[in-house]
Amino acid sequence: QVQLVESGGGLVQAGGSLILSCTASGRTFSNDGMGWFRQAPGKEREFVALITYSGGTTYYADSVKGRFTISRVNWKNTMYLEMNRLKPEDTAQYYCARRGISGSYNTPSGYDYWGQGTQVTVSS
Repeated sequence: QVQLVESGGGLVQAGGSLILSCTASGRTFSNDGMGWFRQAPGKEREFVALITYSGGTTYYADSVKGRFTISRVNWKNTMYLEMNRLKPEDTAQYYCARRGISGSYNTPSGYDYWGQGTQVTVSS
């Protein structure tokens, strides 16, 4: 069993920055790829970023590329999402998730454990 807890969300003005954290427990964190997704009201959950187990490879959605940075510190069992130059359209509930053994990395079906989410609201 894996437990994931997100933190760091909040209200920020457009152009501002936030850093989200995801802390894992329950198994060896360093063995797992990890991802961030987000879901706005009335919309489907969408892929934001993925980082491989070692942190050596990352993937980003086009909408956040160049503005967001995913990272991890394995000995802390923690993953981060640094979000810069935030836009109102980034407003959503943000979720961290563990990469599963099947499914595409950029779809929710590719992940098997999820956190409860943290809300990010960007005002214009």
